[in-house]
Amino acid sequence: MSVVKINVLQVPEGRGEVLEQRFSARAGEVEKVDGFESFELLRPTEGFDRYLVVTRWRDEESFENWMNSQAFQKGHAQSQGEAARAEASEGGGHPGVPAGGGPQGAGGGAPGGSGGGPAATGSELWHFDIVTSATKA
Repeated sequence: MSVVKINVLQVPEGRGEVLEQRFSARAGEVEKVDGFESFELLRPTEGFDRYLVVTRWRDEESFENWMNSQAFQKGHAQSQGEAARAEASEGGGHPGVPAGGGPQGAGGGAPGGSGGGPAATGSELWHFDIVTSATKA
């Protein structure tokens, strides 16, 4: 059965629109990956500061292949560069990417687009197996 990856992005006040624009600019890329099933970017409501990037994959291998793909690296190159600048000046790092620069989170923090600087200041990747599900008939 499918696996679900949820990347929880902490987004500072006023940066949500930048994050959304960056994800919109990357629309269509992950859909080309073998084993990809679905993607949702969930905007917080009621005063929360965390966006959820929810992806569904055929299996763990499909997700890992995406994380290690050139398309993933290309899509996150800008935000990694921004993070390196922020890390040098503020002591922080790119959300979802460990110190070595390799991928860790699904979708990282801020794919492509405009609005200088990181759109997210923290990231946590949750892993789930689907036990049961339902869809409208």
